[in-house]
Amino acid sequence: MRVLVAEDHATLADRIAQGLRQAGMAVDAVHDGAAALDATEQTAYDVLVLDRDLPIVHGDRVCQAVAGAGGPRILMLTAAAGVYDRVDGLELGADDYLPKPFAFAELIARVRALSRRGPAVPPVLRRGDLVVDLARHRACRGSRSLSLTRKEFGVLEMLLAADGALVSAEELLEHVWDAHADPFSNIVSVTMARLRRKLSDPPLIETVVGKGYRM
Repeated sequence: MRVLVAEDHATLADRIAQGLRQAGMAVDAVHDGAAALDATEQTAYDVLVLDRDLPIVHGDRVCQAVAGAGGPRILMLTAAAGVYDRVDGLELGADDYLPKPFAFAELIARVRALSRRGPAVPPVLRRGDLVVDLARHRACRGSRSLSLTRKEFGVLEMLLAADGALVSAEELLEHVWDAHADPFSNIVSVTMARLRRKLSDPPLIETVVGKGYRM
């Protein structure tokens, strides 16, 4: 899952980004509304965590510009916790609204819930004897628990969610890694090789040369 955090307080933005990464998400962070609009134009984010009071371009304008039309789901953050503030945020096009201060566990849960909207992705994915629990960030094959890195888990989640359809290396790089990933590296193939070893036999992941991977 790829998430953009738009929060003008750099320390808070870094804390949110780090916490979401620890929950297995690929996260980019920006600190003003203009940068948020640029980022959403360049990258297909699954969720935008949007502070309402952003400088340069206000969060309300960012929300209106990004909402709908196949863009990311929007979780709006604000220090204003009144009912009318929440209604305003939702009417602007936000999908959910979380007042500050917030419990980090709730933020993670809301981001995960938003990411499952649109094409529905069940909280537990299965393929044969492979079971992946997205909410608990756990995977097992048969009776064997799999010890996966965050990137390996993200790759596995995307392949399972595709339900047999091809997923290109570019799509994996865009949704599982953040903006700091080198698009010319072999990081996807290296991660895929490690994941295959951990999944063991019989093989579950097929490579379609020049096109991508599928379960």
